Amino acid sequence: SVLPSPAPPSLPDRFRMFRSCEWEVLERSLNSLQASDFYWGPLSVGEAHAKLQREPVGTYLVRDSSQGNCLFSLSVRMPTGPVSLRISFQEGYFRLKNWFSDCVVRLLELVVAGTRNNPLHFDEMGGTPLV
Repeated sequence: SVLPSPAPPSLPDRFRMFRSCEWEVLERSLNSLQASDFYWGPLSVGEAHAKLQREPVGTYLVRDSSQGNCLFSLSVRMPTGPVSLRISFQEGYFRLKNWFSDCVVRLLELVVAGTRNNPLHFDEMGGTPLV
């Protein structure tokens, strides 16, 4: 399930310099995120985890990452509690583990579909697979 929230009205101004082709990918992806029900914008990790703590396992949200080298984070309610995973942006693609796409929303669609049969494992989750 998704923890919905209204997205912020303007594009974040904290991003590093991008080549024009990267900026086009980023801008398109931000527009898709802002139209989604799960983008919370500049939410801290503590706030995200507090919101997810009251939600069913599997509920997730996307927020702006607090890490300077990362644009977005995926925060997910796991059986052991909320965890946050960084979504990287490299060479015009958003990446989460072995999954990648030129759009964060499409990336999450791929991950949701793919983890049904092949769970992801992240060190941050202490061995609990992401399904």
